[in-house]
Amino acid sequence: MSQPVGRPTPVTNATQAQKPSGMPIHKYGQYDAVDIPDRTWPNGRITKAPRWLSTDLRDGNQALIDPMSPARKREMFDLLVRMGYKEIEVGFPSSGETDFNFVRSIIEEGAIPEDVTISVLTQAREELIERTVESLRGAHRATVHLYNATAPTFRRVVFRGTKEQVKQIAVDGTRLVMEYADKILGDETIFGYQYSPEIFTDTELDFALEVCEAVCDVWQPEEGREIILNLPATVERSTPSTHADRFEWMSRNLSRREYVCLSVHPHNDRGTAVAAAELAIMAGADRIEGCLFGQGERTGNVDLVTLGMNLFSQGVDPQIDFSQIDEIRRTSEYCNQMEIHPRHPYAGDLVYTAFSGSHQDAIKKGFDAMEADAAAAGKTVDDIEWAVPYLPIDPKDVGRSYEAVIRVNSQSGKGGIAYVLKNDHKLDLPRRMQIEFSKIIQQKTDSEGGEVTPTAIWSVFQDEYLPNPENPWGRIQLRSGQTTTDKDGRDTLTVEAVVDGRDTVLTGTGNGPISAFFEALATTGVDARLLDYQEHTMSEGASAQAASYIECAIDGVVLWGIGIDANTTRASLKAVISAVNRASR
Repeated sequence: MSQPVGRPTPVTNATQAQKPSGMPIHKYGQYDAVDIPDRTWPNGRITKAPRWLSTDLRDGNQALIDPMSPARKREMFDLLVRMGYKEIEVGFPSSGETDFNFVRSIIEEGAIPEDVTISVLTQAREELIERTVESLRGAHRATVHLYNATAPTFRRVVFRGTKEQVKQIAVDGTRLVMEYADKILGDETIFGYQYSPEIFTDTELDFALEVCEAVCDVWQPEEGREIILNLPATVERSTPSTHADRFEWMSRNLSRREYVCLSVHPHNDRGTAVAAAELAIMAGADRIEGCLFGQGERTGNVDLVTLGMNLFSQGVDPQIDFSQIDEIRRTSEYCNQMEIHPRHPYAGDLVYTAFSGSHQDAIKKGFDAMEADAAAAGKTVDDIEWAVPYLPIDPKDVGRSYEAVIRVNSQSGKGGIAYVLKNDHKLDLPRRMQIEFSKIIQQKTDSEGGEVTPTAIWSVFQDEYLPNPENPWGRIQLRSGQTTTDKDGRDTLTVEAVVDGRDTVLTGTGNGPISAFFEALATTGVDARLLDYQEHTMSEGASAQAASYIECAIDGVVLWGIGIDANTTRASLKAVISAVNRASR
């Protein structure tokens, strides 16, 4: 059956079907699901900050092409302390002199506040454990973090050991940590212990629980003597929901749960580490381990900045100070010698920036609505709930200015340009004037390409609308004006001006200064008719300037003009001259 002329051929579902990729999918199996029909985490909400552990100086540092120098490590440590992190993993002291000496330096130089606990990592070998504990001598608060691989691939391929042998490594390692801590550390050290069954995400749940219980049997957690059990997604394998199921299962089944700090340590191999960490907290985890901006091996550890700011954006205090996010980013880039992506959540150069015209228009209207709502409530904008489209938080709260919120390029519209003029120059353009000027900017971006800076926008605006002594284009330049009103309320306006290069006195009468000026201009051959007039003050106080906007039909051509002056009548006359001069340009 033929289609009617002019109608497109319908697209069927069959023609839209995806085709097989041809990739070797037979090589990969699916992750194991967890059977928890009464899971509770989907109904959970994060209403308070978890405990945080930064692993920037260990996990993040190990992942660098050029590991941090002692100076860069110290810069990173000091940043983490300033931000408010109370648990910081500072190195792998048994791996070499660099890490060992760094741990010694921050202890001996008194760089660790008394309420900050440093943590150090070790494998479960006696000589490494001894060296690790030795690095902590004299520390006020310190934790030894011991790990061994428990996943079946590691048991079979790397260690070639049975489950019992792998469990014994964890038990013996825990006992050795306790023995060396008693031997080396004095009473001045508040000592803690952390154990990780490495690649928890690949380890059978019942075996992970069995190993953790055996470690707890040695450590004997009780009131005032917690144990940290860290369940790392050393390689991210499953959806965040399955990760949460694993945490809820472990949290339910640990026998001494009230004395256990259950810690989540996600990597980002599937790109869902942030979600995995958040759902694990909803499923019972107490602490999150990660790095600033997601530094770490392969695709990185979970991003502590994004996690903390996610809480902040929901009105939950992350208990970490992100108010100077650019300083945090610059310091991280210096220490890691790696740049933060411009689209990185909350911290990237462009994350509070809108180029799209519709986005810019919505943001501008959002700022206007916030100001109106605050004024109606008798409050400041900072005292009411934030509600600006496309901006999940107020950029000012993380030390960003509003200057970069809206940037103009060929994709931009009137809203973005209007925002720049209002924010930078206090000019609140009427809607139709916004449309007119946006077309002028659009011509510039279409012809030149790239971004138009706020400085360039202002330069184009001045050249288009604001003739002045420094830029005296156009037929008419205003010198002075004087208005008198008769008993019938009609105004007579006398204007001294330069018209076509000659000093001229123009006189007109009307039912207001603008009407009188139109009559005066008719003597010079200008046929002008008023269509719209708006004005506003540009600031508060007796010396405030006014901005006047005039829409005129001049010889049949509709144009806007603007005038700025401390005197509102003079501002309106300048606006008329702006439109008239543009018509003859």
